[in-house]
Amino acid sequence: MAKEVKAVAKYVRIAPRKVRIVIDLIRGKDIADALAILKFTPKRGAVLVDKVLKSAIANAENNFDMDTDNLYVSKCFVDQGPTLKRIHPRSRGQAFSILKHTSHITVVVSEKEAAAEN
Repeated sequence: MAKEVKAVAKYVRIAPRKVRIVIDLIRGKDIADALAILKFTPKRGAVLVDKVLKSAIANAENNFDMDTDNLYVSKCFVDQGPTLKRIHPRSRGQAFSILKHTSHITVVVSEKEAAAEN
């Protein structure tokens, strides 16, 4: 079984719904393809996911002596973090609530299995 190496960014100040759009683009891709996709994706979440992916690659290379050419994104997901509740004052003494969402971004990379040679 291939080793899995992960990196997690917690309490990132972006809604999980917005990051999931970006995460779905790179799931199952080689890391070279994933980095290229993230570089040209015009979403704010792409920058955050790129940072986590590079961290996972560095973890695999430095901590587990894995070959970066054989890595691919095996799993990636976004969980909802705590919501920050803020108040927006309105007219006549009213107060409307503002919900500032946070996310926990997780990226797991694995080494590709070598093809069985006959």
